[in-house]
Amino acid sequence: MIITDVSVSVFSTTTRRHSDSAGHGHPGPAHKVQQAMLTINTEDGHQGYSFCPPEIVRPHILEKFVKKVLIGQDYRDRERLWQDLAHWQRGSAAQLTDRTLAVVDCALWDLAGRTLNQPVYKLLGGYRDKMPAYGSIMCGDELEGGLATPEDYARFAEKLVKRGYKGIKLHTWMPPVSWAPNVKMDLKACAAVREAVGPDFSLMIDAFHWYSRADALALGRGLEQLGFDWIEEPLDEQSLSSYKWLADNLEIPVLGPESAAGKHWHRAEWVRFGACDILRTGVNDVGGITPAIKTMRMAECFGMNCEVHGNTAMNLHVVAASKNCRWYERGLLHPFLEYDDGFDYLKSLSDPMDEDGFVQVPDRPGLGEDIDFDFIENNRVQ
Repeated sequence: MIITDVSVSVFSTTTRRHSDSAGHGHPGPAHKVQQAMLTINTEDGHQGYSFCPPEIVRPHILEKFVKKVLIGQDYRDRERLWQDLAHWQRGSAAQLTDRTLAVVDCALWDLAGRTLNQPVYKLLGGYRDKMPAYGSIMCGDELEGGLATPEDYARFAEKLVKRGYKGIKLHTWMPPVSWAPNVKMDLKACAAVREAVGPDFSLMIDAFHWYSRADALALGRGLEQLGFDWIEEPLDEQSLSSYKWLADNLEIPVLGPESAAGKHWHRAEWVRFGACDILRTGVNDVGGITPAIKTMRMAECFGMNCEVHGNTAMNLHVVAASKNCRWYERGLLHPFLEYDDGFDYLKSLSDPMDEDGFVQVPDRPGLGEDIDFDFIENNRVQ
């Protein structure tokens, strides 16, 4: 039960996803990128795993903070270990990030599940083993036949409906698209998708994150006419007051925060001040499964839904352990990519979706990631 070592394997993996300056994904030529797998070992031979970009767990962070907190401790004391690691953040000169807390916390939960031969969502207190997925579309682009026009969005939405998705979320055009952002174009894309899927289909939007109050209000009022389920991150989330103003002036539910720092504590402030109608959490956004579940439970106390940001096994287990989360976000999706191809370092998908649009939680222990250890070893770069 005692942690004896924490290590990182950095390996090369092939992807067709390329990131822009805001971190949004776009399709492109296949290329090699590096990925890291954090491994926590115990004295009785058990291991827990979690994946992240290598810079999140670079050697200095691993040696100075992670190992110092974890080695010699009982891996079952996840709450204490998370609190101890979070305590180091203040003096780390911003080097120890919430993303690092998240990958360590996920590996501890994976370790617990693998040790007990149980999926993580059962350890959290399972609520369901399948949930409806919405298709989360990539940001707009300038690729012919991609997501360059409102008509492109409409055609792709029709394809997603046929695939089985019960809802669709648009990410509209943002820089580096040459002419973006543009509220009128956002609304044209939303209107085209609404016409394509019909009046009763669930639609949401994740818009340009730095609109002015006036632009965000105009976008929100246009979405109200189109019957959208929510508007997400149309303003800089560092301004809680702006979101309270927006929520007070719109009928459409405002969802947030996603990228704002402050873990579950700051999300409590959003609830208190009425800055959102639907709360937002995500394992990487708040520093792990442990604080993500706290955020979810806090929202439930106020009669609020709390939607989980992003895909992957770690977020899937949080959704499966929660009543007040309507959706699993599956994506990001694009006409030029096939999401179900998965990753070359996993033998199977962590979030398989059936033809009716429901994602079933794999019944494998821990986080349930079907890791191809041979692939990782054969493609190690460190």
